[in-house]
Amino acid sequence: MKKIKTHALQPGGTLGLAMPSSPVSMETLDRATATVEELGFSVRFARNFEKDNPNFLAGSISSRVEELHTLFVDPEVDGILCLRGGYGSAALLPYLDYSLIAKHAKLLIGYSDITALHLAFQQKAKMMTFHGPMATKLIDAPAFTVDHFMQNITGARWSQRLQNPVHEPIKTLNYGVAGGMLTGGNLSVIAGLIGTPFEIETSGKILFLEDVGEEPYKVDRVLTQLALAGKLQDAAGFMLGTCKHCASKDYPKGDHVLAVCERILAPYGKPSVYNVQAGHGPYQLTLPLGAYVHVNATHQQIDVLESAVI
Repeated sequence: MKKIKTHALQPGGTLGLAMPSSPVSMETLDRATATVEELGFSVRFARNFEKDNPNFLAGSISSRVEELHTLFVDPEVDGILCLRGGYGSAALLPYLDYSLIAKHAKLLIGYSDITALHLAFQQKAKMMTFHGPMATKLIDAPAFTVDHFMQNITGARWSQRLQNPVHEPIKTLNYGVAGGMLTGGNLSVIAGLIGTPFEIETSGKILFLEDVGEEPYKVDRVLTQLALAGKLQDAAGFMLGTCKHCASKDYPKGDHVLAVCERILAPYGKPSVYNVQAGHGPYQLTLPLGAYVHVNATHQQIDVLESAVI
């Protein structure tokens, strides 16, 4: 499949800061802007954020769609970094102009609720994107997270073996070796798109999953939904990221999330690793969605074999 690769960011380049899901406070916006500027980038906005937003959405659908369109067509903007996730980006998907976005393809970086945009851009615009820390998460982020983010968006490293921090080793769920295009993101968002024109395509791909604040029974529910939709059977292998704050409140001695994943994923017999440090934890790998990756689950190795930027 032909894929559109975007240009790497250069020192002094301009990042458009977008808010396609939930809002941030003005104080956090100022801190995030300063953090991005301290990394050596200029910052541009496509709309005014003049006061704290009391709603759970960062504006109307039309304003958020226009924001993304404006940042993509702006010749002064080199990449788009989402400010935060939260909730709401899926509502934008029917209204985005994917031909326009593909014509002006740029880096898109984010995670969590931004998964909806990643899937839509990957499938409707054939564009590679980055599952990585957002502007607000770069505030006071550990060096591991910032360094991996910078190396990826600037193209300093692409032929790489993904390496967790030494105290958080990648672990094996199912032995074996598999290769395929990397797709996925937030489990709950992925499940929410099943049955829509934007549902995830997993055939022959490495499926990455992470989540936050979901108890084991909820993880069981959405994994079962993916199983019933054929998405787990179709995948070539699995990469499981972090699942923060996912312990059961009612059944503290019952199944934990890993046990749920073992019960549902292991019977497929596909090469699978877990504890990949990507998701809602402080240590975040920046993952090139749409790139070809090779997973050696037997030896806990993940290699990115394709440049995500040009």
